Amino acid sequence: MERFAAYFSSVADPRTGNAQRHDLLEVLFISLCASLCGAESCVDMADFAEAKEDVLREFLKLESGPPSHDTFSRIFRLLDPAQFHSAFQGFMTAFAATRTSTRAGVLALDGKSLRRSFDRAAGASPLHLVSAWASEERLVLGQMKVTAGGNEIAAVPALLRLLDLDGVTVTVDAMHCQRATAGTIMAEGGDYVMAVKANQPALHDDIRLLMDDAGAPADDVAETVDADHGRIETRRAEVIGDVGWLAESHRWPGLAAVGKITATREIDGRATTALRYYIASRPLSAAELNQLARGHWGIENRLHWVLDVVMNEDQARARKDNAPENLALLRRLALNIIKRNADKGSNRIKFKRAGWDNRFLKKLISEIA
Repeated sequence: MERFAAYFSSVADPRTGNAQRHDLLEVLFISLCASLCGAESCVDMADFAEAKEDVLREFLKLESGPPSHDTFSRIFRLLDPAQFHSAFQGFMTAFAATRTSTRAGVLALDGKSLRRSFDRAAGASPLHLVSAWASEERLVLGQMKVTAGGNEIAAVPALLRLLDLDGVTVTVDAMHCQRATAGTIMAEGGDYVMAVKANQPALHDDIRLLMDDAGAPADDVAETVDADHGRIETRRAEVIGDVGWLAESHRWPGLAAVGKITATREIDGRATTALRYYIASRPLSAAELNQLARGHWGIENRLHWVLDVVMNEDQARARKDNAPENLALLRRLALNIIKRNADKGSNRIKFKRAGWDNRFLKKLISEIA
């Protein structure tokens, strides 16, 4: 497992003395393999190690035999999340490079809570994580924990500073339409497309007045129509690039264009319309705005939905110390590997196949070992 070890060997072993009976890299590797087969807890990982010992010995020494669930639990509780995340980023960059370019053209940021990770006895709230999602590659490139008593707004700039944003367009929802976030993206070499709502009232009102002014026609207009499951959705995008006065009056870093999307949805003959406004740090066409705005929500239905429905993350009950954060990152690593596999089948089927079919499991292992 040279490839895996090249990145995760930098993670310091938090155990001491006799507790180091099992090699840390082997435990982490087994944990990843177990997650690829649908393991949801440290007990599952221990059962997996016993059931698949013959397969694992083709890649590992296992000099002390399969680890117990206490070993898995102890390691993930004590493991430094920052070191684990750094190894994750290095591994994902190399892993993605074996398939396509490492450059993530569009990066979507959004947060998610792990509902069952609260610790009532310790008075700890559920873990809330902000993830960076490569929209085109459909890979998680990083995550950041929201500190106790904090919120996503403070976590996003910290996550952005860990990523390579050179040439990347970052999309965020209205919560993260903040000057500090825009400034961080620009400072790291990226561009932004941000939804704007009432949390930035003056900016929102000025953009709305400009985009709705019949005397100031849009520079570009594009429309898409999608129909499925009895629903018809029409999305009309408009973009204006002459916004120097907006950037100056609102002191918004890098503001270069504003946009508006009018989304009309028809279901059973009844139509509803929603207006959404955007700011961007570079010129873009109306068609690109439509694509970026829609692509942003891939983080909801291609990441968060899969984590909850396929990987059952919302029911994960790890609560102690660093375990919730570390196991969440492990799930995202497993999902990245499943998504990069080129075989036919849904994510759900691939997780099941890995557990059922040793040949498929070995194929996945050979891609990361």
